[in-house]
Amino acid sequence: MFDFIIVGAGSAGCVLANRLSANPKIKVCLLEAGNPDKSILIHVPAGVAGILPTKHVNWAFKTEPQPGMNGRRGYQPRGKTLGGSSSINAMIYIRGHKADYDHWASLGNEGWAYEDVLPFFKKSQNQERGADDFNGTGGPLNVANLRSPSPFNKFFLEAGNQLQIPEVKDFNGAEQEGLGFYQVTQVNGERCSAAKAFLTPILDRKNLTVITGAQASKVVFEGKKAVGVAYQKNGKTQEVRATREIVLSGGAFQSPQLLQLSGIGAANELKPHGIDIIHELPGVGKNLQDHMDVILNYRTSSYEPFGFSIPGSWDMLKAMFEYRKHRTGKMTSNFAEAGGFIKSDPSLDIPDLQLHFVVGIVDDHNRKFHLGHGYSCHMCLLRPKSRGVVGLKSANPLDVPLIDPKFLNQEEDMETMVKGFKILYNLMEAPAFSSVRGKPIYKADISSDESIRQFIRAHSDTIYHPVGTCKMGVDDMAVVDPQLKVRGLEGLRVVDASVMPTLIGGNTNAPAMMIGEKAADMILAANG
Repeated sequence: MFDFIIVGAGSAGCVLANRLSANPKIKVCLLEAGNPDKSILIHVPAGVAGILPTKHVNWAFKTEPQPGMNGRRGYQPRGKTLGGSSSINAMIYIRGHKADYDHWASLGNEGWAYEDVLPFFKKSQNQERGADDFNGTGGPLNVANLRSPSPFNKFFLEAGNQLQIPEVKDFNGAEQEGLGFYQVTQVNGERCSAAKAFLTPILDRKNLTVITGAQASKVVFEGKKAVGVAYQKNGKTQEVRATREIVLSGGAFQSPQLLQLSGIGAANELKPHGIDIIHELPGVGKNLQDHMDVILNYRTSSYEPFGFSIPGSWDMLKAMFEYRKHRTGKMTSNFAEAGGFIKSDPSLDIPDLQLHFVVGIVDDHNRKFHLGHGYSCHMCLLRPKSRGVVGLKSANPLDVPLIDPKFLNQEEDMETMVKGFKILYNLMEAPAFSSVRGKPIYKADISSDESIRQFIRAHSDTIYHPVGTCKMGVDDMAVVDPQLKVRGLEGLRVVDASVMPTLIGGNTNAPAMMIGEKAADMILAANG
């Protein structure tokens, strides 16, 4: 018997396990469907290139066909290991804009304004640059400059300068708009996932039990109170019980799936699967939001970016020896080394687009290979109007969830993408790239807005930031309240990116850890 059960050892779950079990009198059980984070591809930063297109420590979900993407199925890689998606992401440390959290608070989520959440960002953080008004030191999560950034980034930054886009030193500081180098969650040249930061150092705590390879199948209730979790491991169904609370931290796809499998959701959606209704909660699985993204790829005669060639292979061999000896060099790259935030319209108050400049060719989530060398730049829509859903394909907990982001089903999203694409194109065609620019992998016709729309529909997809499917709020479609308690039930919370009522303007890993930090404080306060 445990005090708390946490389902999902991802970005938020690892934080919760650490903070709750810091009290030796509290017994904590952490369930994770994946295996321990032992793969070398996790810990060597450049290993992400091998994880992204495969099912190695990766759920590798696919969406329903998307009309906004010419009927293509989107690809949704999610981490299936300790650390969750923080073990397979590009390690970029971004919090979003101050206005994002103030907006959450304006929706009735008291305690979630920027000034409320900033202390929790700082609490997690060990900022290698040192502490200031926006950054903390001494926390478990190491935030660092890239050890060996590619010299090739200078072309991107110079192109921004030529377009009068300012340079930014800290995207999490006073000003977000502009281009610059991203900071990364790395320590000593290795990935610093949520597992490495928060979980690995405390695995010897006697009051913490971590069970891997455990696929949660449903939350067990006595009346309206959550008392346990059933899970499958090695083909057998087992159960763990908690005296205080069950916390779901499965992420934007699997937290709503588990709620639905447990009989919590819209009755008309669950009954066709033969699931008994425990509690009618129509917002479960609704409000899915994600960052829609489009990429321009170019070939180059330079061997500096990552690529496939004889000189490139020799370069990578040397990089492996350098990494082994010094933990520096190309193997420390997160590929998306530089980027920034821009406005589709100068009259906007805050940036609505994000750029990721990649020192290599990225085509179809790295699932399509191209000989030679190249570079690419992503452009994503930060605050989409489109809203999707997560549902059940069946009542089988081993079945994957139904994921329908409904990308570009709001015309405003497409029009903003078109504006952003023009800026992206002008940036990539700026004189700064003249000496290294080769042919584009896919030539974009920018002769009309309609031709740009066609390019976007043919080549866009997610940049891996799904949120919102168990949204926090006070309205009828809210799944959790501002304390992250599931509405109408006892002893059950959701703590992960699914509780975000609206998508933040940036990468979602750091905010997910912040949510874990704030939730841990709330849970400990509520439980004495």
